[in-house]
Amino acid sequence: MFDKLDQVEARFLDIERAVMDPAVSADRERYAKLMRERSELAEIVEAYRERKQVVEQLAEAKAMRDDEDADIREMADVEVRELSAKLAGYDEKLKQLLLPKDPLDKRNAIMEIRAGTGGEEAALFAGDLLRMYTRYAERRGYKLELLNTSAASMGGIKEVAFLVSGKDVYGRLKHEGGVHRVQRVPETEAQGRIHTSAVSVAVLPEAEAVDVKLEDKDLRIDVYRSSGPGGQSVNTTDSAVRITHLPSDLVVTCQDEKSQHKNKAKAMKILLSRLFELEEAKRHAEIDADRKSMVGSGDRSERIRTYNFPQGRVSDHRINLTLYSLEQFMAGEMDEMLDALAAHFQAESLKAEPPA
Repeated sequence: MFDKLDQVEARFLDIERAVMDPAVSADRERYAKLMRERSELAEIVEAYRERKQVVEQLAEAKAMRDDEDADIREMADVEVRELSAKLAGYDEKLKQLLLPKDPLDKRNAIMEIRAGTGGEEAALFAGDLLRMYTRYAERRGYKLELLNTSAASMGGIKEVAFLVSGKDVYGRLKHEGGVHRVQRVPETEAQGRIHTSAVSVAVLPEAEAVDVKLEDKDLRIDVYRSSGPGGQSVNTTDSAVRITHLPSDLVVTCQDEKSQHKNKAKAMKILLSRLFELEEAKRHAEIDADRKSMVGSGDRSERIRTYNFPQGRVSDHRINLTLYSLEQFMAGEMDEMLDALAAHFQAESLKAEPPA
């Protein structure tokens, strides 16, 4: 492990020297790439340097055990125990930090919610999930920006895309991707029967300018008048935008804003992230499999989580965790579940890692 840490520290120093070079600074793409790598290594290097200080302090404390003064020896024994525990803590932390990380974890996330099986009830639950993630973002100090919304009747949502910005957002939210199942009595149900509906959630890392190279000839951009609930104030001009990426047949629409330019910018943001994900999938077959399992068909059988309103519980089927605090969870108090998911997938990574 310590050979690896020495290599990490040496690479960190190389990067710090490189970014001071005017020639590197002038190359925006290379400079941005180096700064991202520096950011990824900084926490490891800081912890490793702090560990080195503890090792020095521990050596000094052990030397004091040979002092002639009994009080000093006793004080040294206490210090050795405390520093040994601190050292063990740093070793465990560094072991975790050296685990292979998804380099995309530090990015912002684009989330897409789509109503699946269940008609209007699924659309209503899609709206509930949007409010849940909005409240969670507020609690964490994240910024949430709506990119595109397709409304349904009765106040529900057919489909919505939004950007969540903040520290390590994608790493925090990426496990939310999949089919979310809801069990509850719809307001329109006269017999009081429980209905089961499903909503799919996809979580994409926000693409950066250097990730995807787009050429104008690959894009067809159409403008049209917005329509649907809430469109009355914006549908007097051709403000809605539809962008088609011809090589991949990906289509993104946006009509939330009154400004055609703003709608185009938001649509491009979604398109870039979807294209970036496709490129990642080509390099890593497992990412493609994750995407398919994440979006799915919206069928109930593909669920990752169930929200049972009559019993007031939320259950994540990947980690067999059930919380009997559904009301608080829907109000954005999601950290207990997300912490458990992060710990589970980190443990899976540890199992997959060969012994050092």
